[in-house]
Parts: sequence; structure tokens; C-alpha cells
Amino acid sequence: MTKKPSGPVLGTRALNRATLDRQLLLRRSPRSAQDAVAHLVGLQGQNVKPPYYALAARLDGFVPEQLARPMADREVVRIVTMRSTIHTHTAADALTLRPLVQSARDRELTYFRKGLAGVDLDRLAGLARELVEAEPRTMAELRQALRAEWPDADPQSLAVAARCRLPLVQVTPRGLWGRSGQVALTTAEHWLGRPAEPAPTPDATVLRYLAAFGPASVKDMQTWAGLTRLREVFERLRPRLLSFRDDSGAELFDLPDAPRPDPETPAPPRFLPEFDNLLLSHADRTRVVPPEYWGRAWRGNQPYRTLLVDGFLAGVWKLEQDALVVETFGRPSRAEQDGIKEEGERMLAVMHPGTPYEIRFGTVVAAQ
Repeated sequence: MTKKPSGPVLGTRALNRATLDRQLLLRRSPRSAQDAVAHLVGLQGQNVKPPYYALAARLDGFVPEQLARPMADREVVRIVTMRSTIHTHTAADALTLRPLVQSARDRELTYFRKGLAGVDLDRLAGLARELVEAEPRTMAELRQALRAEWPDADPQSLAVAARCRLPLVQVTPRGLWGRSGQVALTTAEHWLGRPAEPAPTPDATVLRYLAAFGPASVKDMQTWAGLTRLREVFERLRPRLLSFRDDSGAELFDLPDAPRPDPETPAPPRFLPEFDNLLLSHADRTRVVPPEYWGRAWRGNQPYRTLLVDGFLAGVWKLEQDALVVETFGRPSRAEQDGIKEEGERMLAVMHPGTPYEIRFGTVVAAQ
């Protein structure tokens, strides 16, 4: 018989405020950009700009140069890690977290096995390493070079295999604010000038996840990491953790000394980028996304930039040629609208200083 979770119940607002606090979204933090990237265990960033907007929402006094500079200095990098997606990580995390999730990258290759029939993956990894460490290569260049060795294999599958087997980072100027550049890749070890570190224990990473995203369930952690079979890790850590339940009865774990603010703590509006960690790192996202708004922040595979009001998803936003356009799902009160406008003005001053944007409230986004 499965033992039912016990422990105090944390309602949706309590989980919301706790997570916002860990995510540096309840109040802005004085941390440096690098410290914030480390605390948050990376920032999801399939596109170049989202990590900058993510930090602008979280840090006091942030300007884009504070992330661009350590990226140019190779102290922060862009690399595929959790959920097989590109993350901005500190150099230390790039060299340790990638080995931690390597098993997931190996599983990913099973989807490409037909295109890799007859390919020696160890030999492919060795050849790909030689190629990208001789000079950074684009995926197209990798496809072409690898296809010369395996002409009967699928070219795209060959390049994906190289990305899965090797810790490939995107070299600058890609990723720098205000700069452009195609994606060119080399290994993390080559770019950072030091060998990969041993993978951290899952135990240590669970504790870091809870510090940034807790309280959370085993499924939440597995969703964030793209890993499976973490139940035994949580059970091993149970003596060091507190146990709670959510409104549906699911067991949640947390660090004893982690902040769990009063559910009525004010949560100012925040403008978040597409792919923000807050909306992607739990199996149950109702702590941030009201059920009636589920799916409203996406169109097909393309996510919108999102707006938080009172700590919850409340709308989307976009920058047009001359305006910041805010589209809310419901009808904000006058006070909420004033708060949204004030936060929008602050975001624009940080991210687009000197650009004469006006703020417009657009048509309420219709249900999908």
C-alpha cells in the first residue's frame, strides 16, 4: 500500500510566493548577474535576448552589459543542458551540469537511430571534437564534415549526435547584447580552457533546485532537469528536508531554512521573456499559471513574452516599432494597470534606454 503524503498543506498562493521569492521576482535582488545565474541554476535561452530580460526582471540595477561582459570573458556560456534546451550557465555549471544530464542526451539519440545506422558514435564524437576544437563550426559545417565520413547516414542526425555526445557551447559574439553572429560551436573544455569536472551528485543538484524553485515535488524536479528516477534521491535526502502537501495532496519537499513568505505578501508586476524558467520548471504549473489561462502564453510552438500580475500569469507583451503593447487576459483594475505601466517604464529604461516607446494596452487576448 502506497503511503499517503503527510505534512502541512501549502496552498497555491503560498507556493506562488515561495517560488517568486526563490526566483528573485518578489523583490529585486542586489546580486550580480553571475551570482543570479548560478543561484537560478541557469537561465533558459533558446534565443539570445531572454536571459537579459529575465535578469532585468530580477536584479536591482541590472544593465545588459552585466551579463554580456562575463559572457565575452568566457565566465558565462550558452550550452544545451536541462530538457535538451539551451541554457545560459556559469562556466563552473557548464562543466558540471552537462555531465549530470548526459544520460538524457544519450536517450535523445534513440530518436535518431534510423539516421545513424552503422555509425560508430564514439568515433563520431572523437572526430567532431577534433573539428570544433580546431575552429568553431556551425551545425551546417559539422553536417558536411561528418557526412564525408558517413555518406549513407542522415546529415542532420550526425550533427545532432555530435551535440548530444559533446558539451558544445555557442561561442561569442553569439549571445552578446546588441551584437549579432551565427551559432558556431566548440567544446566547453576548449572554450573555457579547462577540463570538465566530475558530474555533481544528484543530491547536490536537488538541493540547488529546491533553493531556486521549491517547494517542489519529485515530478517537478524531473520536469526541470529532464531526468528520471529521482525518487530515490529525494528519499535519501528526506531526513534533511521538510515535507508539505499541495491542494491536490501531492508531496512537496523543501529546504528547512528556505523562505516561505506569507501568501498575502505583495507581488509587483513583472515583464518576463519567452522561455522564462518560472513557467517551465514544474510539472504542476498552477503555482504561476491559473488553470483558466493554461495554454494562453503559447501559439503553436512559439511562446509569448509573459506578464505577471499579483505573482500569476496575467497576460503577454511585445515590442512594436514605437510601443510596448500589453495584452491582458482579464481586465486589470486601475491600480493594477498603473503598476503594469510603472514596471513597463522601468523595464524599457533598463533594456532600451533612450528609445521613445509608448505603452499601450492592447485588445484582451482571446482564449485559444
